Amino acid sequence: MTDRVKQILSWYRSESPGVQANIYRFLTSGRLAGTGKLVILPVDQGFEHGPARSFSPNPDGFDPRYHFQLAIDAGCNAYAAPLGSIEAGAAEYAGQIPLILKVNNHDLLYTNPEAPLPAVTAGVDDALRLGASAIGFTIYPASGARTEMYEELRELAAEAKSVGLAVVVWSYPRGGDLPKEGETAVDVAAYAAQIAAQLGAHIIKVKPPTNAPWDKKSAEAYAKAGIKVDTLTDRVKAVIQGAFAGRRIVIFSGGEAKGIDAVLDDNRQCAAGGSFGTIMGRNSFQRPHDEAVKLLQDVMDIHRAGPAPGAVRD
Repeated sequence: MTDRVKQILSWYRSESPGVQANIYRFLTSGRLAGTGKLVILPVDQGFEHGPARSFSPNPDGFDPRYHFQLAIDAGCNAYAAPLGSIEAGAAEYAGQIPLILKVNNHDLLYTNPEAPLPAVTAGVDDALRLGASAIGFTIYPASGARTEMYEELRELAAEAKSVGLAVVVWSYPRGGDLPKEGETAVDVAAYAAQIAAQLGAHIIKVKPPTNAPWDKKSAEAYAKAGIKVDTLTDRVKAVIQGAFAGRRIVIFSGGEAKGIDAVLDDNRQCAAGGSFGTIMGRNSFQRPHDEAVKLLQDVMDIHRAGPAPGAVRD
């Protein structure tokens, strides 16, 4: 156990040895083992966006086993996917990489823009049966259905922790009165990270903050405190600060598919801002295998070289 891993685990002292052991697995697996940084491959897009949009750019991806192997070949810390995808490869790849079972999902065949609400599609028993180290759950702060999501997460997180599983939360503000441009505003992203932390998440996934503060009072508060939000690096710092002053692991999504230079630049800025890493799907698995492995490993090298994030007063 490195000093950095020991420090991060100290932030979760209220959890059972089983939960801490599974967080330890994430932090000591893959090419970034021991650094306190994470690069995770998530492949829930088949459910969330449909197979044509998700896997046609690289048809190998229609087979769920391809993604297990890609995550292993690249040296990712973990692989995250919904129930069916995990079931398709869990036995073949048992023990080779930590797994995150995504236990709720939505689809694009029906959407409610005011109150998006994912369905609960798997449970803690499934995670245990398949050898997962954590459950993953999406919440949509700002949705008219957010209360139901928060209550579902509370119940599932308590059950997961009771059997030693870690909890990973995708916190994506959307719905209600929040406009599209507000979904990734720096104050909204920081609020989303705070909400996930308050709901008991061990690892929090948010989108990179792309815009200035959406809420006028938040903008005034940042200005009064002298908190800069002009660059992506500045905004990442603000989001990390919003998750208990960096005492919760916060990683940033890879977002929509884009060029390699743009992917690397985004990760450089996130790393400079103190990100704990990234959870990058479409920008990896939609590329040919060897290109995806190289890109993921280049991203890992960027985060390895970045500053140690969070809890600077420890």
